[in-house]
Amino acid sequence: MSAQRDPAPYDALLLLSFGGPEGPDDVVPFLENVTRGRGIPTERLKEVGQHYFLFGGVSPINDQNRALLAALRKDFADAGLDLPVYWGNRNWAPYLTDALREMVTDGHRRIAVLATSAYASYSGCRQYRENLADALAALEAEGLPLPRVDKLRHYFNHPGFIRPMVDGVLRSLAELDEDVRAGAHIAFTTHSIPTASADTSGPAGEHGDGGAYVREHLDVARLIADTVRAETGLEHPWQLVYQSRSGAPHIPWLEPDICDHLEERHAAGAPAVVMAPIGFVSDHMEVLYDLDTEATAKAAELGLPVRRSATVGDDPRFAAAVRDLLLERAAAERGIDPERCALGALGPSHDLCPVGCCPARAARPAAAGADSPYA
Repeated sequence: MSAQRDPAPYDALLLLSFGGPEGPDDVVPFLENVTRGRGIPTERLKEVGQHYFLFGGVSPINDQNRALLAALRKDFADAGLDLPVYWGNRNWAPYLTDALREMVTDGHRRIAVLATSAYASYSGCRQYRENLADALAALEAEGLPLPRVDKLRHYFNHPGFIRPMVDGVLRSLAELDEDVRAGAHIAFTTHSIPTASADTSGPAGEHGDGGAYVREHLDVARLIADTVRAETGLEHPWQLVYQSRSGAPHIPWLEPDICDHLEERHAAGAPAVVMAPIGFVSDHMEVLYDLDTEATAKAAELGLPVRRSATVGDDPRFAAAVRDLLLERAAAERGIDPERCALGALGPSHDLCPVGCCPARAARPAAAGADSPYA
């Protein structure tokens, strides 16, 4: 971790997340926010919302963001870093625009932003930047002073993100019966996205054949598998697989799906599988339903022992990594060449998204990038 403790020029940090419903009455309005502009009828949204209704209409993501918020504030205080931390969501309360309005009213003008998405993609990066631009436009229309917002770099390969996931896989392997543990397969899972979006993820020079999205996930999977081998002495076969597909069936999405993969592994004779959700920062609905409910039921149907390893969540090492990313970016903004923590083959990601990075589905302004109208 960086020894630098000066957050200047930043005077606040914004935790920016997806948001989720917190009761049955919230589910359809939340999904209307998520799908706004796509013309999806309410009855169809009620069908889609069944995953939420199974859990009382409550997504775990907001409580997990509250826990991460508390972990960040504790880490900053323990490190002597006097920097307030706020929280705003794209699709549910507390909304991003409200959070930025509060920050501006509190006098903050230079804001670092941590998105709860570790990898490059349209939905995981560019869309957050578009939402930031929308929020800034709303503040401008209200006559409020506009803050400068800088999104912290992708942290998929930061040791504070990797190590908690390694420990989660090791715990899951240890939970398996001894007679199946040594031969257990590791299925590293992430959110499926359209192949067209994957192919154009990351800077333009990285487009094609899955783009930065697939390459970054493969690098993380390899890092975790190599570390597990080094610490256990066992070589576990592994594969990157996908989950939580949505959208029209005629549009190609990244495959294989986790449930199909479990069937394939069972047919191939795998004695057990550890599902490691490396594409998710916390145990939100895609983890709670798609893995803990649907995929686990599929494994039970097959008679295949499975365990699901933990996401990073509010692990103190992740909170410390966020502090490191903040101080690293602050130093760079002051003209200092900071030490950048990154594991694996890809190195640290860029600070500023270049033009053509994770291009939009339709032309829309995006903040915190080289093409931002809010420099």
